[in-house]
Amino acid sequence: MVRFDHVSKGYRTTQGQEKVILANCAFSFPSGKKTGLLGRNGAGKSTVLKIIAGTQTPDDGRVVRDGSVSWPIGYAGSFHRDLTGAQNTRFIARVYGVDTDALCDFVREFSELGAYFDHPLRNYSSGMRARLAFGVSMGIQFDTYLVDEVTSVGDARFRQKCADVFETRLKDAAAIIVSHSLKMIAETCDMIAVLDQGRLLRFDDVEEGIGFHERSMQVG
Repeated sequence: MVRFDHVSKGYRTTQGQEKVILANCAFSFPSGKKTGLLGRNGAGKSTVLKIIAGTQTPDDGRVVRDGSVSWPIGYAGSFHRDLTGAQNTRFIARVYGVDTDALCDFVREFSELGAYFDHPLRNYSSGMRARLAFGVSMGIQFDTYLVDEVTSVGDARFRQKCADVFETRLKDAAAIIVSHSLKMIAETCDMIAVLDQGRLLRFDDVEEGIGFHERSMQVG
């Protein structure tokens, strides 16, 4: 379970205007539920995921996490470009308290990077970094997974491989999913949270939540 306890977050735009992401928000993402996080482009969905992950702090309020929470799946921003794929994997294993050899073995096989797994990340293409990031994400069991448009990793075969492993992980975990694919949201999620003008609105009926989102997108 992840709970927002009167969380507020905003920032000032380059035009000097105040942009509100969350305004005194009280909201719970239940344990075991797959929640689709919807909202207009620029509403702040990725920021909400980063607040949940702990990589951004709210301006006010607190985030209560009951259990382990992943970083956004496929995010490679925490990797060090001068370390090899293996060294980055071992570092993350130590941070999260998992077996370093076991995680390295999993990521080496899953990512299909071959000899590049032992090369510095500065030699990686963006696709190779994405493969490494997804492999590390899937190699650690979390209570809640954060997903931000993860389906773009690799070719069709590798994307299917990712989807199969992720589906297995989600059998025993919760997820908070940001995606432009409403079809995927409808097929995967148990509930919807719509980010709208600083509020998070909960819909236990997935179709109702998607319908509200679609109508809000049509409003100028």
